[in-house]
Amino acid sequence: MKRKLVLVGNGMAGVWCVEHMLKLAPQRFEVTIFGSEPHPNYNRILLSSVLAGDSSMKDIVLNDWDWYRDNGITLHAGHTVTKIDKAKRTVTSDKGVTVPYDELILATGSRAFILPVPGADKEGVIAFRDIKDCETMMESAKKYKKAVVIGGGLLGLEAARGLLNLNMEVSVVHIHDYVMERQLDQTASSMLRTELEAQGMKFLLQKHTEQILGRDRVTGVKFKDGSVVEADLVVMAVGIRPNVAIAKDHGIEVNRGIVVNDFLETNVPNIYAVGECAEHRGVAYGLVAPLYEQGDVLAKRLCGLEVSGYEGSVTSTKLKVSGVDVFSAGQYREAPGTRAIKVVDEFDGIYKKVLIRDGKVVGAVMFGDTSDSTRIFKLIRTGEDVSGREKEVVLGEGFGGAGGKSAGSGVAAMADDEIICGCNGVSKGAIVKAINEQGLTSVDAIKACTGASRSCGGCKPLVGEVLQCTLGADGVTAAKEGICGCTTLGRDEVVEAIRSMHLTTSKEVMNVLGWENTEGCSKCRPALNYYLGMVWPVEHEEERESRFVNERNHANIQKDGTYSVIPRIYGGVTSPQELKRIAEVAEKYEVPLVKFTGGQRLDLLGVKKEDLPKVWEDLDMPSGYGYGKALRTVKTCVGNTFCRFGTQDAMGMGIAIERRFERLNTPAKVKIAVSGCPRNCAEATIKDFGIVAIDGGWELHVGGNGGVKVRATDLLCKVKTEEEVMEYAAAYLQFYRETGKWNERTSEWLPRVGLETVRAALDTPEKRQALVARIDEALQVMTDPWKEIIETPSLRATFEELPGSLAVDASAAAEAAAGLESEAAAAVERP
Repeated sequence: MKRKLVLVGNGMAGVWCVEHMLKLAPQRFEVTIFGSEPHPNYNRILLSSVLAGDSSMKDIVLNDWDWYRDNGITLHAGHTVTKIDKAKRTVTSDKGVTVPYDELILATGSRAFILPVPGADKEGVIAFRDIKDCETMMESAKKYKKAVVIGGGLLGLEAARGLLNLNMEVSVVHIHDYVMERQLDQTASSMLRTELEAQGMKFLLQKHTEQILGRDRVTGVKFKDGSVVEADLVVMAVGIRPNVAIAKDHGIEVNRGIVVNDFLETNVPNIYAVGECAEHRGVAYGLVAPLYEQGDVLAKRLCGLEVSGYEGSVTSTKLKVSGVDVFSAGQYREAPGTRAIKVVDEFDGIYKKVLIRDGKVVGAVMFGDTSDSTRIFKLIRTGEDVSGREKEVVLGEGFGGAGGKSAGSGVAAMADDEIICGCNGVSKGAIVKAINEQGLTSVDAIKACTGASRSCGGCKPLVGEVLQCTLGADGVTAAKEGICGCTTLGRDEVVEAIRSMHLTTSKEVMNVLGWENTEGCSKCRPALNYYLGMVWPVEHEEERESRFVNERNHANIQKDGTYSVIPRIYGGVTSPQELKRIAEVAEKYEVPLVKFTGGQRLDLLGVKKEDLPKVWEDLDMPSGYGYGKALRTVKTCVGNTFCRFGTQDAMGMGIAIERRFERLNTPAKVKIAVSGCPRNCAEATIKDFGIVAIDGGWELHVGGNGGVKVRATDLLCKVKTEEEVMEYAAAYLQFYRETGKWNERTSEWLPRVGLETVRAALDTPEKRQALVARIDEALQVMTDPWKEIIETPSLRATFEELPGSLAVDASAAAEAAAGLESEAAAAVERP
């Protein structure tokens, strides 16, 4: 006769334990599960990807309704257990369902910590903990624009990134002087903050929340220093606490969490606790890997198998926000007795630090490149002695100073017992065995069979490498990837459908082409807006809401929430009258800094958002598009106008080029330069399109980049006249517009399509003229965006709205918030 097993909590840790028991002893238990949420078991870690638009709700379900039925499990979804009768061994839910048990597992997880400040109960103040919170944020983003996330830890940053993708203006409030201080050192944190600020996130550091403002709904947040930030939505992400109420009410020992021994047993016979609600040896874990390790031990114990017990976990954290990779494990701050090995690559945005004590790796921090995280984390867990080969820990085996890693490094050199998926404890050997025995040929098949990459997904590239190493490139079935997670259609398929079906709006594209997420996401919305405008420049109406915050406001947002305004200065050539006008505007609006840019323009830094329309109106100059995926600058030298080495009029050519193509929308930003002689003072050979004067003509250079990944240009051709320069420039830019992927710089596009392909597309006057005609059609409908904003009251009002009454009872707020910082510090933060 089967024993009756009841699981209280339908989350990741408890259900993982049940899954493991079903594998070890499928006929041993009759299983009943109670879950407070009306959903099947889902991956809470991936809520941030749902919020960001990269996944749908169904994508994060771990076990669907059919799984419970197929395994004979009774699920009471939407039921919260309120009573445990230890004498009769029964549990009862809030809906009156009573179920007997032989073994009872408490996996009640954690609850979000809400700061106990006045106003925390107002509408629009939420946590970020479950699907309901996620849905609330997505609904709020349709009506409101200003979001404040309180908490600069991992969860807070993921919530903030998701809200940015929902087109909200997001400020992250943190009580410390740098973000993710529990996982990162100051260097890695600073690099992360710089990257996130570039994406539009604002940070308010060393701020102590005093009060949530507003009547019924939140209107702002006030801090102890007296400053205020406006808010339509406040997300509390300051930490979590084990959910121990049911245990505490029924005489089960509780400290911070439900106290358990090495076999996850509580002080009451036949009652166990696992996951975030459990406290083992004084530690309550908020990471998924330790929770799964606990589940494995408990499953074996309940199935009658010999198990040594749970001894605690060495934890690691991975964060991926909009392409930013961060890893942290063990001790990450330098201390007496430790020595650090560091690698800093500012060109590629990479930082690695490994801490070593007594010949053993005790911690690591990585930013930008986390490919070695699995190998280094294994060294931390095993305590292997690395004396005499400390540099190899960071630089790889066989490192010879400047030569990099040897060919033997990577997955091929990994031992079979090395863990590939830290969340689910799946080793390389287990994956290889599954590939060979089950005939698996894709990463998704490996995930379904072994669980590798099932949780956070951070190991997915490594799983793919194991697959390719095992089967070879020809044996791997590649999953078809589209322009984003909403569709499997690639760029060319989408553009062709727009043309052939005459689709003119993003909504039409999404509906006709069967987008999984009917609202789209942060990747596809701006891409579709561009592709539609490129194919139908006259018919497509610009979708302003699909633009990123800088493009919507036509200015670059700065870290303090102010904006940077860059008027266009053609070819870097200005006049006393223009300079006077800029100076007068800077004085009038108290602009704190005026700076020359690298593109030979003047940048007014520190402009308030509400002043933007008035600043542009008073400047009466075109926008320099310092924020746009468009032609940014045309840099010039003085050419033969003044320089004794000049062979052509570089300034005249630069001004003509810039006037010709200003306001042109492109897949990514475009920079042009004109040098008046081969000395190349304007640095034309690291630009998207470079023009270099030579005796009797011009050289045209393409595909350069002077940014993070420097790329020298390729020589496209040589021409003799200025008219030919203009024709080739127009044809080249239009060919890039028509074949480039959204957000793909020419330095990436040119190697992808090939220089010869570009030359072939421009090799006859007829081909060039056809491209020129299409670019002219696009340019005819493009106007300076500030003209529209200045002349449209409804658009102008979005900048000039003033905050409502922010008067508060400061003394009452201070009293209510007393001791708040210590309360927040005591909360366990969920990574």
